[in-house]
Formats: sequence, C-alpha cells, structure tokens
Amino acid sequence: MINKDDGPRRVLLLGDSLESAERARAHHEALLVLRSSIETAHIDVYSDVAWPQEVVSHYERALSIGRDEVVRGARSANGDPGMGIDIDVRNDAEFEMLLALAPYTIHAEGWRQGQQIFSVGDTGTALWVAVTRQQEAELMSRLGAYGIPSTPFTVAPE
Repeated sequence: MINKDDGPRRVLLLGDSLESAERARAHHEALLVLRSSIETAHIDVYSDVAWPQEVVSHYERALSIGRDEVVRGARSANGDPGMGIDIDVRNDAEFEMLLALAPYTIHAEGWRQGQQIFSVGDTGTALWVAVTRQQEAELMSRLGAYGIPSTPFTVAPE
C-alpha cells in the first residue's frame, strides 16, 4: 500500500483474461481515473506489434515530441528520441496521445510525489495502477459502464 497526501493507495494488476479491445478500454479508463493524480509521465513509442491505424497519428506526434526535445537540448542527441518521451498530462492533446498509445507500447509510466502510480507495458498485456479507494470505485464503475467486469483486476500482494 502506498500512502501519500491524497490517501492510501493499493496496487491493482490487470490480468490477461480480456480481449484486446477490452484491455485497451481498461488502460484508457485507468489512466482517465488517475489523470488528476499524475504529476509526471513518460512513454516509449515502440511496440512489439504494428501500431493500430487509429493511433498512428499519435505515434507520429510522440516521435515528433521526442525529436523536438533533442533539438531543444532537453535530451541527448545520442539518445533514442522514441524512448522516455515526457508527457504533460495537463495538456489535453498530450494526454490523449498517452491514452491512445499506452495499450500498445512497450512501456509507459506515471509518478506522483516520487511514487510510481501507473505502469503499462509489454504491448498492452501489463498494467498496474496504484489507486485510492475512491479511484478504484470510479474505475470499476467506468469499466462496468462498458460491460467489462472488475475481475480482471487483482490486488497486488504487498
């Protein structure tokens, strides 16, 4: 359990029982619930599968952000511009990009007050989130509205 200013959190893990579209929806809803808690986020714009056509424009924009960081000197010219791209979750367009890419990336993560509160990876098969009770209830409600059961999420052992 993680204790921070906004209350205790517990870690939920997404299992592998969902179909691809439901898994992507679970990623979206989890990130939407956590958005106001995320202070910093990063994404790697690589996937082990082809990017779905509906997210290609977000992929291209993320790569552009990574290249711009190199040009501005915010990241090393020797580094990979597709790795560790900073996402400003307060910016609607950048958050939308994170939502689109997270279910397919090899890695993305978010932090609050030095504590990691979400991690996605393995091209959509791995998702863990650290949520408050209120956020957990909201997440389960949002998933239920799409007919997705809460059972694919399990509480991580401490």
